[in-house]
Amino acid sequence: MTQYISTRGTGDAVPSAMAIKQGIAADGGLLVPDQIPQISLEDIARMQTQSYQQRAVTILSLYLTDYTRQELEDAVAAAYTEEKFPEGPAPLAQLNKYNDREYMLELWHGPTAAFKDVALQLLPHLMTQAVAKTGEQAEICILTATSGDTGKAALEGFRDVPG
Repeated sequence: MTQYISTRGTGDAVPSAMAIKQGIAADGGLLVPDQIPQISLEDIARMQTQSYQQRAVTILSLYLTDYTRQELEDAVAAAYTEEKFPEGPAPLAQLNKYNDREYMLELWHGPTAAFKDVALQLLPHLMTQAVAKTGEQAEICILTATSGDTGKAALEGFRDVPG
């Protein structure tokens, strides 16, 4: 089971739900996985035929091992709706019509046209689940202060998410 440890090297390892709920380690460090899951070439080949949402669940399940597959599917389905991402969360665009091997991943198709939408549309759903999984009874309160697009993307991600 993947646990999350502080980049400062102190404190106890915590499961992913606690890491998501806490945001940072108790010692002020970042929480990072204690191991990097290996993905076989066969699994990568299998993912080529999957939708973005299916790939997201596949990858997330390797890192968020205390979440059920159904919880991840629910969070991903709620985050990456057609209404929020009409073109899909991360469509590929061909760069050169004469070369079918050059593509760019477009990350601006979310509600605020910021690449941060890709992560910040999913986070509220994972956080709501994390609060429930850890037995917390409090409501989530998000405070943002920004001069850029991060705050808007965070607020948009948490808008209308229960909890």
